[in-house]
Amino acid sequence: MSIEGPEWPALPLHAWQDTCSTLHRYTQIVGKVRLALSPTMNEWWQAPLYVTARGLTTSPIEHDHRSFEIDFDFLDHRVVVRASDGQIRSIELAPRAVVDFYAEMMPTLGAMGLSVSLREMPVEVPDPVAFSKDRAHRSYDAGYAHRHWEILRRLDLVFKKFRARFTGKASPVHFFRGSFDLAASRFSGRPAPPRAGADRITRVAYDEEVSSLGFWPGRQGIDEPALYSYTTPEPPGFADQRALPAEAFYSQALHEFVLPYDVVRQARDPEEMILAFAQSTYEAGARLAKWDRATLERPIEALLAA
Repeated sequence: MSIEGPEWPALPLHAWQDTCSTLHRYTQIVGKVRLALSPTMNEWWQAPLYVTARGLTTSPIEHDHRSFEIDFDFLDHRVVVRASDGQIRSIELAPRAVVDFYAEMMPTLGAMGLSVSLREMPVEVPDPVAFSKDRAHRSYDAGYAHRHWEILRRLDLVFKKFRARFTGKASPVHFFRGSFDLAASRFSGRPAPPRAGADRITRVAYDEEVSSLGFWPGRQGIDEPALYSYTTPEPPGFADQRALPAEAFYSQALHEFVLPYDVVRQARDPEEMILAFAQSTYEAGARLAKWDRATLERPIEALLAA
């Protein structure tokens, strides 16, 4: 059955493209705070945000023996900073230029004794402009920001169910502020050959064989929200495999299977469709790449009973 309610909200990219681009940069500012103050982890797992019952969070971050976290609240439309010494500050989410959001966020942290130095350039966006100079991105439609979070909230719960089927190394379900997508990844446990021309981020992110499931609101020629799934290194024949449901297709440009979100939200049981897409695409890659599935997919009940 569906997670909650009969309908998943529509999210046509053209209707909130400007808000999406602005919010992308807001999340990059907050995400860079976490990145700057967190110890480096494999696969860059110190960089993402996480879905909450109200929005997105950094989770606790250390600063001079204190802890603090920064939350996006898409119900009250605020960014809230909470510190372990009891301090709480908030910033309104409203139509404002990135430069103005940045100019309020950084002094807010400083006033709480949480000063941090960031690299001001956003990543994984076309024609990047430093946060302190970006006046072009200034849109915030609260209704569409809420819809986007509502989809992330529902997908987070479904992705966690899919992750629970796998007892090998697997990522948390997390939101990458760089690529602006929700993702969950499984790993074979074997190293992957270095990618030609890989930068420092890609070298760490893809140093092991991986199968990833995710959702983005639209990117790289797919101008609509969609789920995606890929295996890398991509095994020969992967593109020719059959994915479920029938509406899923392999994108030669992205080297990923894609399932349009509109197909999911109009399905009789969106959760069942998402899990079928996730399972069929994972199995295709794991089978062709000869993953040790007997070890990696042991039922958790068997481990508990051992």
